[in-house]
Amino acid sequence: MGKDLAENFAAARQVFEEADDALDFAISRLCFDGPAEDLQLTENTQPAILTVSVAALRTMREAGIDAPAFVAGHSLGEYSALVAAGALSLSDAVRTVRARGRYMQEAVPVGTGAMAAVIGGELADIKRICAEASGDQVCSIANFNSPNQAVIAGNTGAVDRAVELLNGVAKRVIKLKVSAPFHCALMKPAQDRLAADLETLNFSEPTARVVTNVDARVTTAPNELRDALVRQVSSPVRWVESMQLFIEQGAGTFIEAGPGKVLSGLMRQISRDVKMLNVEDAASLEATKAALAAEIE
Repeated sequence: MGKDLAENFAAARQVFEEADDALDFAISRLCFDGPAEDLQLTENTQPAILTVSVAALRTMREAGIDAPAFVAGHSLGEYSALVAAGALSLSDAVRTVRARGRYMQEAVPVGTGAMAAVIGGELADIKRICAEASGDQVCSIANFNSPNQAVIAGNTGAVDRAVELLNGVAKRVIKLKVSAPFHCALMKPAQDRLAADLETLNFSEPTARVVTNVDARVTTAPNELRDALVRQVSSPVRWVESMQLFIEQGAGTFIEAGPGKVLSGLMRQISRDVKMLNVEDAASLEATKAALAAEIE
C-alpha cells in the first residue's frame, strides 16, 4: 500500500518519512510490507491510510494537478482532507488518528459492538427498524453512504435484531468484520478522549472549502473544523448529502486520493453526471493526468 508511489515520486517519499518521524516508528514499512494482521489493527490502519492518502495528494501536486476547490473525506478521510487543504499538519494528523484508532478500539470491548451494511431499502424503514431493535441498547445508522447503501452500528444484540428485521425490507444485509461499532453513541468515550487531544492542535484556515461529515455543509472556520472532528466520532457520516452539496456548488470532476476506489463506487450510485478519477499509484496518476488534460482540450 503506497509502495509504488514512494518508489516513483519524491513527494510521496517525503510524506512517508514525515509520518515515520511523527509516529516514531516505520509506518512506511507496515504499509509496504505488512504483516497484514498488524496493519489491520485500528490504531495502525488509521495512520496508514492517512499517510498513503496524503502521499497520493502530494504526488498529484508534484505532477502539476491543480489544488482542489473543495475537499471532503469519509470518516478517517476527513483528516486527509484537512491536510490537503492546509488546515492541519501531516505530523499532527497522523499522531492524532493513531490515538483515535486506539480510543475507538478501547471504547467498546471486542465482541460487544457490531456493524452491518444495508443494501437497498428506504431510509425511513431502516431508521424505524433500528429504533425498534434498540430496546435499551444502541442501534442507529452510522453511514449514509449512497442512495442504495447505509451502515448501521451499535450493540451486537441490537444490530443482530435489526439485521433479522431488515431481511425482506432491504435487498441485502451484510454483517461487517469490524473491530468496533463506529459512528454511534457507543463511541462517546472515544470522542471525549479525542476532544482533549484535538484541543491542543493548531488548526489553520483551509485553502479549499471543506465539507464536513457531521454537518454536510461547507466551512472554512478552524474552530468549526476541530469541532466537526470531535462530533463525527459518535455521529453518522452524511456522505450522500456531502457529495450532493459538492454537485450543487458546481463540482463536476472528483478525484479520490488514497488506497482503493470505494468512494468512486459510491459516487456512481449518487450521480452519473460527474467525472470520477482516482490516484493511488503511478498508473492511476498518469490516467488521471490524461483525463484532466482531455477535459481542458
